[in-house]
Amino acid sequence: MADLSADAGVPVPTIKYYLREGLLPPGRPLSRNQAEYGPEHVRRLRLVRALADYGGLGIATIRELIRHMEDPGVARGELLGAAQQTVTAHHDARPGEHVLQAGDLVAGLLARKGWDDLAGHPAGRIMVGVVASLLELGLDDVIEALDDYAAAAEAAAEVDLRVLGDATDRERAVEIVVVGTLLGDTLMAAMRRLAQAHTSEKTYEATG
Repeated sequence: MADLSADAGVPVPTIKYYLREGLLPPGRPLSRNQAEYGPEHVRRLRLVRALADYGGLGIATIRELIRHMEDPGVARGELLGAAQQTVTAHHDARPGEHVLQAGDLVAGLLARKGWDDLAGHPAGRIMVGVVASLLELGLDDVIEALDDYAAAAEAAAEVDLRVLGDATDRERAVEIVVVGTLLGDTLMAAMRRLAQAHTSEKTYEATG
């Protein structure tokens, strides 16, 4: 276990904890008090740490995700959906006069994009809250651009799936969806800031 700790950069007590919680498969027994661990254990440890450190996920959530990952009866599409939802915040829109209108606007967008089967997705509920806030602030121009934002999001999602590829390796699929979503969101936000800076500079230079 000391070698596994050194290879994965995870303290031995943490490894023992993950073993007890079912997050890490047991090693191959060598004796009563010894087991052999391989590269698959290092990989799993790194995945669990990424889920906990980058995703801020609790042990129970990680355990449920791993249970899906190790269950061959769970189809790949269902597995990817479960993985993606683990990194999506679950917030309902706060009560307010604009929530119903926001719900209608989001429902309309989902219908236009053919995403209406995802109406109950946590991200859809977050959208309702955001759109309600935009309405409260009177930012109608942003509301009018929702379809443009959705088109950009769809293009980014297509890149994500291209990167995922065939992903017959179920653990790799979860790694890419979960860690890729978390880091991908940060990456996209950073690139958006750069694009905004570049575009505004170019626009105002041209009109200045």
